[in-house]
Amino acid sequence: MTHILTLPGDGIGPEITEATLAIARAAGGDAIRFETMDIGLASLAAQGSTLPDAVLGAIPGADGVILGPVSHYDYPAGQPNPSAKLRTHFNLFANVRPCRAREGLSILRKPMDLVIVRENTEGFYADRSMHMGPGEFMPDADSAFAIRKITAPAVRRVARAAFELAAERRRKVTAVHKANVLKLTDGLFLREVRAVAADFPGVELDEVIVDAAAALLIRSPDRFDVIVTTNMFGDILSDEASELSGSLGLGGSINASDDICVAQAQHGSAPDIAGQGIANPTSLILSAAMLFDWLGRKRRDAALVDIARRIETAVEIALANPATRTRDVGGPLDTHGFTEAVIAAL
Repeated sequence: MTHILTLPGDGIGPEITEATLAIARAAGGDAIRFETMDIGLASLAAQGSTLPDAVLGAIPGADGVILGPVSHYDYPAGQPNPSAKLRTHFNLFANVRPCRAREGLSILRKPMDLVIVRENTEGFYADRSMHMGPGEFMPDADSAFAIRKITAPAVRRVARAAFELAAERRRKVTAVHKANVLKLTDGLFLREVRAVAADFPGVELDEVIVDAAAALLIRSPDRFDVIVTTNMFGDILSDEASELSGSLGLGGSINASDDICVAQAQHGSAPDIAGQGIANPTSLILSAAMLFDWLGRKRRDAALVDIARRIETAVEIALANPATRTRDVGGPLDTHGFTEAVIAAL
């Protein structure tokens, strides 16, 4: 039996997690066991921490994790952001975000079907660029500096993940960078991506500067198959691509190491609509499907891969019909109604 740990999080997190588990249970039946533990504001109130040690201790014993969005801006000083902490603590080096345009939802003139593989553990993120202390500092009241960390091992492992993925798709990887300005850090990034490319002679390597990539996502999205890039560039471009494909709420996402995978919605906790029952659960549902696919491939378990495909197909059926979409994408349904529509489509 597959054991999945669920961490509902804050804001709309508990609502979309409930929807996701209902669909996963309908698709997987008794083959999947779910355990729930609190993080964020709920665990802060009950246990004094937004990420209790018991949660960190439980993750390696689970087969996978479903993580709801968190309201980390609302946490008191010194309390960890569970999303960032899990990425660094468990070395979840690859953030994988598929973006595919859907008819009637996308604003694009050309088709989009791509995956962005983003390095997840370093880059410009202040909490991921130093062994001790923050990666930002102010020598005086009017000057602020940030450190960007790029290392060869981190680039190699995320590049390999991107090339392995592309080898199963349309056999093209685009390395997105800013090496014309960030000559040392993105120069190192390109050097290591090119080295990994040599191990995949059947996969084409393309190189595009990040500002050009942002424009090409709009003008020529069909140019891209798999994009590999650094942390902040990947964060921005994947949000852009998701919005272009229909909505930030429609894309799945996983954070993975070689041994641990965390499914996480692309969007935030939306506290302004929490508790109203109108949140769109699609992103977390598709993220859970990606988790089942990751587990199935890792274990060579065709049943888990089939569960993932059935969930993805059911979501697509529901989204294809305007009458079974949620309100944020032009439909009439609330969270529960959409959940029931996906279960009916399974």
